[in-house]
Amino acid sequence: MAGQLDGKRVLILATHGFEQSELETPRDRLKAAGAQVDIVSPEQGEIKGWDGKDWGRPVKVDKALGSTKADDYDAIVLPGGQINPDLLRVEADALKLIKSFFDAGKTVAAICHAPWLLIETGIAKGRKMTSYHSIKQDVINAGAKWEDSAVVTDNGVITSRNPGDLEAFSSKIIEEIREGRHQRRAA
Repeated sequence: MAGQLDGKRVLILATHGFEQSELETPRDRLKAAGAQVDIVSPEQGEIKGWDGKDWGRPVKVDKALGSTKADDYDAIVLPGGQINPDLLRVEADALKLIKSFFDAGKTVAAICHAPWLLIETGIAKGRKMTSYHSIKQDVINAGAKWEDSAVVTDNGVITSRNPGDLEAFSSKIIEEIREGRHQRRAA
C-alpha cells in the first residue's frame, strides 16, 4: 500500500464532535499510502472527537478553513458523527469548499452522518449513496438512490455507513484518488 498516493494531497474537513475513528482511520490509511493529509477546520489549534459515549482525543488542525482551496488537493474526506456534520452544514465556507471539490471532479468521500453535507451542497441529488441508517430518509428526500452497502461510489463520490465500514471506505478513497479526476454529469 505504501507509495500508492505519493505526491497526492488529501484534505479532511472536520470540527468538534467528529467520530474519532472516522477521522483517524482514513487519515492513517491515506498517510500509509503516501498521501499528505491536512486536517482543515473552522476552528484553530485542536478539535475534539467523539468516541463512543463521550468526548474523545483532540486532533491538531493543520489549516484554517478560510485559507484552504480545493486546487491544492486531490480529494476531500468528510468524517461523520452527529455533531461534526451538523455544525459544518451551517458553515458557508465549508459547503463552498466541498462543492468546489465536486465541481472540479475530485474525489469526495463522506461517511456516517457526513452525507448531510452532500445533501446541503446539492451533490446528493441523483446519486447512488449510503449513509448511517438514521439519515437514510434524509438522503432519499434529497433525491439520492440510497442503498445499504458498506461503500457506495458514484463517479468519484464515495459514501459509507458507519465505523464498521472504515477499511472498505479507506480502500475505496485510495482507489478513487489513483483513478484521478471524474467527469460528472449534472444531477
